[in-house]
Amino acid sequence: MAHADDARQVVPNTPGTHTDGVTRRRPLRERHVEETVRIAVPVRTAYDQWTQFKTFPRFSDVVQGVEQIRPTVTAWTLGYGPLRHRFAIEIVEQDPDAYLAWRGLEQHPSHQGEVEFRPTGSGGTALTVRLLLEPRGAARILTRSSAATSLTARLVRGELGKFKQFIEGLGQAGGAWRGTIRNGRVQHDRPEPPRSRVAQWPVG
Repeated sequence: MAHADDARQVVPNTPGTHTDGVTRRRPLRERHVEETVRIAVPVRTAYDQWTQFKTFPRFSDVVQGVEQIRPTVTAWTLGYGPLRHRFAIEIVEQDPDAYLAWRGLEQHPSHQGEVEFRPTGSGGTALTVRLLLEPRGAARILTRSSAATSLTARLVRGELGKFKQFIEGLGQAGGAWRGTIRNGRVQHDRPEPPRSRVAQWPVG
């Protein structure tokens, strides 16, 4: 596993900018947990597998299930032992082979996150995850402690290590979704045709 600084030295692109010069949302910089892992598969392979959210329970110790609610919204069930917690997240930005950002739809507490995929000099992938917790009330006091931050960082680091082993063992992605998302909306290459105003006859 590599440190984030090592990955940035390999690829000089700064967070928040695409190789085509398009500026994305501002990257998370304050009060965030950041972990990077270097994976021995190409960027496209790592990205395609990461976006297959329903496969996370196959390698994760804490993700128990993922359900697709809408094209940009998924419901995640996290748990360890008898404890379970279900919450929804919305993908707000997504660029194939480069970047994915989400926000939690919970109010108490909530969070933001992002994942960056960058090629390394050896043909592999530097995958960086950043999390920004936005707790409310008493939870804010608890998450300000260095112990809570350290625990979150250790959890993210462990999950990234398991993803690394999983995709390197597969050698290829088990699926792919190559769409782009801007401001929580899927971008379509072609405009959708207007809907007919004529009532449809029942079929069957």
